[in-house]
Amino acid sequence: MANPDSVAQNTQDSFGNYKVALAGPVSLAATGNAVVALPFLKGGLGGTGSIIIRRITINNLSNTVAGGAAPNAALANVSIGFTNDGANLVTANTVLTNLSGANTFVDLTLAAAANSTSYTANALFLNVNTSVANAQVWVSVFGDVQF
Repeated sequence: MANPDSVAQNTQDSFGNYKVALAGPVSLAATGNAVVALPFLKGGLGGTGSIIIRRITINNLSNTVAGGAAPNAALANVSIGFTNDGANLVTANTVLTNLSGANTFVDLTLAAAANSTSYTANALFLNVNTSVANAQVWVSVFGDVQF
C-alpha cells in the first residue's frame, strides 16, 4: 500500500503548472517599472534551477481604500519582465480589459520567447504602464520547476 503522505514527499519539480510566484495586493495606482517583484518559490531558485512559465493571472481586483468598491481597471496596462528595467518582457504590454470589477480576472498572453525559454532569474517584475486610481490586484505565475 502506498504511503498516505506520498504527495507531500514530492517537491515542485514533481508537478506541472505549479504556482511558482505570487504577489499581492499590488497597487495599479502609479506607473513605473518593477512596481513589484514576483520572486520564484518565495525566495528564488538559488542558482540551481529554472522555471518554464505556463500562465500569468491577474485577479482579486479591490480598492486600496478600505470599504470602497472595486474600481474598473479595464484600462490598466501592464507588462511583466524578468529584469527590473521594463525590458526583457515575458508578456507584452497588455490592457487588462477583463478586469472590470470584483471577481474578474485576466490571463496574460505570454510573449513568443516565453513560450520557448526556461528562466533562471530569481524573480519576475510587474511594470505598470497605465495606472488606475485606487486599484489593487494579485498576480499569480504558474509554471514548471526544473531542478
